[in-house]
Amino acid sequence: MTTTTIRSMTGYGRGEVTQQGVRIVVEIKTGNHRFQELVLRMPPGWLSLEDAVKKVVQPVVRRGRGDIFVHVEGMEQLPRTFSIDWGLVDSIVQSTTELNQRYGIATTLSATELLQLPEVLKVEEARFEVQSLQAPLLEAVQSACEQLSMMRRREGEALYHDLLERSKLLQQYCEAIQEHVPKVVLAYQNRLEKRMSEWLDHEGWMDRIRGEAVLFADKVDIEEELTRLHSHLDQVYRALIDSKEPVGRRLDFLLQEMNREVNTIGSKANDAQIGAFVVECKSEMEKMREQVQNIE
Repeated sequence: MTTTTIRSMTGYGRGEVTQQGVRIVVEIKTGNHRFQELVLRMPPGWLSLEDAVKKVVQPVVRRGRGDIFVHVEGMEQLPRTFSIDWGLVDSIVQSTTELNQRYGIATTLSATELLQLPEVLKVEEARFEVQSLQAPLLEAVQSACEQLSMMRRREGEALYHDLLERSKLLQQYCEAIQEHVPKVVLAYQNRLEKRMSEWLDHEGWMDRIRGEAVLFADKVDIEEELTRLHSHLDQVYRALIDSKEPVGRRLDFLLQEMNREVNTIGSKANDAQIGAFVVECKSEMEKMREQVQNIE
């Protein structure tokens, strides 16, 4: 069974790791984009780990937009401590004593009142070094990437089969057009013979008709366009089967070139049957282009 490396640009992955009482949840959501664009949303104080996170995601999301969300729970449970600014307390007490002596008033401050004064009591949360959580964070990111890759490969497999079937259908239309071209020239020659036989009655008119038919055949010759179209289809097939790199942009370019060749065939052939084949080709290519927009 043939396997494919085609990946969809759309996907979702989630990873979760708990360590040191801290729960880290990483979610990655990807979508269409012409190039690689990674947008990371992390809690305040964690931005120092941004580059490390992106280095894990970049090889996985090589084309498309990736939104990476990092949620952290448990940091609010870190122990808190308080300290007294004794220098400030000494200054307040000394100033209060001087106030009493200078103005002869009795002013006293209780311990509770002192502690309620601004900046006397300082409450601090224990500092947590986020670098110590880099390993579990990257583990969660890796887990999310693996889940994301599975989803993108699964959707890519569906895109691969759809594009392959449409490529085969296009190949059939091209072959049908190629088989029909001689009939177009012969039909033109027959029509010309009938008209000329009704109007003329002298020697040499048959040679003239054959010459006109040759000129017409040259005018409607679409062999080069069909050859290029077959070549483009072959490249599409090889990109779907063999490519190890992202092929979305390449497939999009090939479809643009194929559309150009099909338009030329339609304008040169000047035949109803070929025109019908051209319409079918353009319809299939439009559906393929819609699918290709979602391929990495």
